[in-house]
Amino acid sequence: MRIHSFESAAAVDGDGVRYCVFLRGCPLRCVYCHNPDTWESGGDDISVETVAKKIARYKPYFKNGGGVTFSGGEPLLQSKEINEISQHLKKEEIGYALDTSGCVELTDDVKKAIEGADLVICDLKFWDEESYKKYTNGSFERVKAFLDHCEKIKKRLWLRTVIVPNINDNVDVLNKYIDIAKSYTTLEKYKLLPFHTMGFEKYERLAIKNPLLTTKPMESEKLSNLQTHINKQLER
Repeated sequence: MRIHSFESAAAVDGDGVRYCVFLRGCPLRCVYCHNPDTWESGGDDISVETVAKKIARYKPYFKNGGGVTFSGGEPLLQSKEINEISQHLKKEEIGYALDTSGCVELTDDVKKAIEGADLVICDLKFWDEESYKKYTNGSFERVKAFLDHCEKIKKRLWLRTVIVPNINDNVDVLNKYIDIAKSYTTLEKYKLLPFHTMGFEKYERLAIKNPLLTTKPMESEKLSNLQTHINKQLER
């Protein structure tokens, strides 16, 4: 597996305590990305068996539904490897979540990885093809197909959206996201995340142009108000 990094004792990337595996490679180029160092898929490979052993060491902490979360980058670019490691995890009775943009083609390996997951956390970046292309250079239609597949197989679903000043930080735009979210009956949670500048040094270090260099971090009070709005609109 092409690994970027590991994080133990994560508490926001799924149920319970999580062990997060960040995989290399991403087909998107989001203007607000804070991890451009995960874009490229190069680097040393780590065997599936080695990664499985690393995860298993943390099994005593996986109480109350905890487990491993595959994130990225885009983890489903390595769906074949996720399916291989899932066999090792099953033997240890460890479940996994996928933290994904949903921007990949629905191949058989991708569908199998989705079906094997206890939970899918999807980053709903933008609300239509035009905005998705403009700000991520990706395809909203792929994301929609991904979410529709999750609905078809009744997969547990969380959504996340990064809120960026002067791009999607108002109620009128947020309502477009809400209209999409209402389509999915297995949606359990929709969390708004604040745009921040903590990854700016990575752009400088990697000599990559930062398209939001002059953008200020998202104000916490405004984000809280938008989260309250989305919570009210999605009450069931």
